[in-house]
Amino acid sequence: MSLLNEKDLLLTVAKAADDKRAEDIMALDMKGISLVTDYFLICHGNSDKQVQAIAREMKEKAEEQGYTIKHLEGFEDAKWVLVDLGDVVAHVFHRDERSYYNLERLWGDAPLVPLAQELEQ
Repeated sequence: MSLLNEKDLLLTVAKAADDKRAEDIMALDMKGISLVTDYFLICHGNSDKQVQAIAREMKEKAEEQGYTIKHLEGFEDAKWVLVDLGDVVAHVFHRDERSYYNLERLWGDAPLVPLAQELEQ
């Protein structure tokens, strides 16, 4: 069991989302902006089943690295699933809900964390 630093945890969760074909995966650096977490990961799926599969994969991959999910909310409805890992909070939206809540705009002052290169590996 090896606990990762928060950036490695972010990449683990991002890769888990990518493995389940999540769309428009982005990460926001919340350090100095949020007292609750260091990173937000935001992505979406195109169906309830896909949203659940993405959240489930995130949970499993994080647990393989020794992390315990602090909170998992919204899984049954699969419209907006929040996966709270402490240093990383992942928001897995159903496509229709993502544009409505628009967290990217809400937290627009948070710098984007580049993920594309890591996800291509």
